[in-house]
Amino acid sequence: MGKKIFSGVQPSGNLHLGNYIGAIKNFVELQNEKENSCVYCVVDLHAVTVKQDPKILKNSIRETTAAFLASGLDPKKSIIFNQSQVAAHAEASWILGCVARMGWLNRMTQFKEKAGKDKEKASIGLYVYPILMAADILLYDATHVPVGEDQKQHLELSRDIAQKFNLDYGVTNFLRAPEPLIQKSFSRIMSLKDGKKKMSKSDPSDLSRINLSDTKDQIINKIKKAKTDNFVMPSKLNELSKRPEVENLLGIYSSLNNINLENSINEFSGKNFSDFKNKLSELVAEKISPISEEINKLLKDSSLIDKILLDGSERAEEIASKKVREMKQIIGF
Repeated sequence: MGKKIFSGVQPSGNLHLGNYIGAIKNFVELQNEKENSCVYCVVDLHAVTVKQDPKILKNSIRETTAAFLASGLDPKKSIIFNQSQVAAHAEASWILGCVARMGWLNRMTQFKEKAGKDKEKASIGLYVYPILMAADILLYDATHVPVGEDQKQHLELSRDIAQKFNLDYGVTNFLRAPEPLIQKSFSRIMSLKDGKKKMSKSDPSDLSRINLSDTKDQIINKIKKAKTDNFVMPSKLNELSKRPEVENLLGIYSSLNNINLENSINEFSGKNFSDFKNKLSELVAEKISPISEEINKLLKDSSLIDKILLDGSERAEEIASKKVREMKQIIGF
């Protein structure tokens, strides 16, 4: 029996290799498993928990959608839409917010990280966005949600909210508690300049990341300049614990090659970094350059992207609005 998959990506613009390996590559693999039913969302409501420039946000929604399509997501196989176009998400979020407890939200570590030291100035939206995330998932009766370790806590909150709603209103399994699909090792890609920091578009150095819009020459140059150390390539897995930059580069190679880390270590054991970096840059360019070219091609005709989002929103609306109507009947509206 196939899985019902839901996942989303914020339209932050300038997507990079970390987004591809950490999320989008996995989305495509799940879509291509025969019996799966997949819903992939550009979560623009989540994006406005911090201030956005409206023009940049609109472009970022299109860029994220273009990256989905260029990477292999197919609107004939999956529902692809942007969240703000389906009103049921906001409506369900309010209902579920009345079920969730303050104590649950107070335990969410990501709010503390994102709000920083001055929590008083953070938006209410940033505080309650895990409830919107729960609504996103529960509206589609998702059985499985692909998540990294940093999102696992939010999925557990979705399960708690579903179970409490069902218990409060005496409905068995009306809201389905989803299971996590913990992504493979090396779903968390680190900076090319610091193996202890996550790859991020906010890093001031463009050399810290491979952008999905980078050309082949840019990719080769960035891999060539990626930070390593003064030793030869490792021969054993346990050598990586004190070599985070090497571990990260080997992780990228393993992920894009669909092999495990041990096989990558064996392939390059004792070799110089120049040999490894040549192979790695060829592999990254081979995988990412076609995506970059397709993104640029798609963005030249934004009407096609807009049509795909509109079609996807209509399909999503049909499912989500039915679920929220049933929720309202259950609670007495």
